[in-house]
Amino acid sequence: MNKVFIIGNLTRDPALRSFDSQKTVCNFTVAANRRRKAEGQPDADFFNVSAWGVLGENCAKFLVKGRKVAVVGQVQLSEYQ
Repeated sequence: MNKVFIIGNLTRDPALRSFDSQKTVCNFTVAANRRRKAEGQPDADFFNVSAWGVLGENCAKFLVKGRKVAVVGQVQLSEYQ
């Protein structure tokens, strides 16, 4: 099973794109804070999220930078050389 739960804040406004085949995708980044260290500021992890179709359209419509969001989905890793 490949399932992930991410709770954090949006780092920028979502970007909605359309393709020739009438499909839409909304991309945004979520910053999730780690547990606080004994001293100093907490670390954050940044997750790139893609929402397709009607879900993506709703994300673009209602989400803005700084908003707290919860994302449930699958993890897919990409490798670059």
